[in-house]
Amino acid sequence: MSKRNNHKAKKLHPPKGKKQHRSGGKTITAEVTCTGFTNEGKGIAEWKGQKLEVPYLLPGEKAEVHVSQKGKFVNAELKRVIDASQDRVEAPCPYYYDCGGCQLQHMSNPAQARFKQQYMEKLMKPFGKPEPIYTMDHPYDYRNKNVMTYGLNQKRQVIGGLYAQNTHEIFDMEECLIHDPKADEIANSIKDYMRKSKMQPYNEDTRRGFLRHVLIKVGKVSGEIMVVLVAASPEFKGKNNFIKAMRKAHPEITTMLLNVNKRDTSVVLGNQENVLFGKGTITDTLCGLEFEISAKSFYQINPVQTERLYAKAIEMAELTGKETVIDAYCGIGTIGLVASKQAGKVIGVEVNKDAVKDAVRNSKRNGVKNARFYQGDAGEFMVDMAARKEKADVVIMDPPRSGSDEAFLSSVVKLKPERVVYVSCNPETQARDLKYLTKNGYKVEGIQPVDMFPQTYHVESVVKLVRK
Repeated sequence: MSKRNNHKAKKLHPPKGKKQHRSGGKTITAEVTCTGFTNEGKGIAEWKGQKLEVPYLLPGEKAEVHVSQKGKFVNAELKRVIDASQDRVEAPCPYYYDCGGCQLQHMSNPAQARFKQQYMEKLMKPFGKPEPIYTMDHPYDYRNKNVMTYGLNQKRQVIGGLYAQNTHEIFDMEECLIHDPKADEIANSIKDYMRKSKMQPYNEDTRRGFLRHVLIKVGKVSGEIMVVLVAASPEFKGKNNFIKAMRKAHPEITTMLLNVNKRDTSVVLGNQENVLFGKGTITDTLCGLEFEISAKSFYQINPVQTERLYAKAIEMAELTGKETVIDAYCGIGTIGLVASKQAGKVIGVEVNKDAVKDAVRNSKRNGVKNARFYQGDAGEFMVDMAARKEKADVVIMDPPRSGSDEAFLSSVVKLKPERVVYVSCNPETQARDLKYLTKNGYKVEGIQPVDMFPQTYHVESVVKLVRK
């Protein structure tokens, strides 16, 4: 077993060398007792009648914290744990207190599950009691898509990693415990190549240099790997030498692309794309179906948990082979195509035309005859269906983090499907939308939380609604 797959946790205090990100103003040290959690997994404590939110502090713990105040803003940071909780463990990642990408590594895995379960029960209390959360046996190495950023340190040496939390500064890293291990190996090989060659990282201030980011996608089942170099220029000097070196070091790379992004933006990918070798896409298998994935395709990050999520969603849809199912926000067609195996007819609707093309291609690839995909607004599509007196038995909706808007939800109510299956990556906006649906003719009959992103505070949720 590799070192990264053997994460043994021990109880101890957070490292004293953790970087402080002060808000300014006078800083004092206070002794507090943690009484609960915020939704983001920060500890809640009271100080001089004010509520403090303290990262890395657990309920029941007594601790010293640094408190700084600037105007009405109060910032609290953990200095030292005096009495540690039984749920506290040593964070297995050496970058944990700098990175910020994970928020819960100082909690044991059972404690993480308990935190997420309690959060869901509190949030969903008006609608019913959630089922026990689906957790992972191995809650690491799960991400199939990763982005690394490259730059120069103060010694003008090439570094590659992620941005430190609350900053725009890259910190050099060798591995991320929630990335696919092979992706980290490739990212490190690229960094080593840059150090030995003349390939320079892009500097946002001087607007000089070549490489901005590297996006790596891994087919967890197929083993196919896509590497996308995001560069500031289409002129790739030494291209052939680079490709040759990478293919020799990592023969498992099946395709490589150059994406050109000249904009000053936090968006990783630009619009211009050239295939350096391979077919420009990879394939992977999900729920027994094969999907083609491009650089810009949305594909669920954690395929192990996605299979469990989709299986639950299809179970909630109660399909018998006769139903007309609408897959709203269908993306590249994943959940709609999975549903097609048990439905009479599937209609997928998606605003993004590239995603619709991917969905059509994936439908043909899997020989699916009973699914059709349309580009457009799903809400308007359903209003038009209702106006034509067409019916849908089930609506499956998987909106973005912002949830749905009232226009879409009212279109669901107008269409009157017997069942609505609501998949969400943000239970807060899901709960908001459930209020509307339950006031307008629907009743919640099942809530299933899924730990799609272990070590972080995020929770995925699928809810079954039935027309009264």
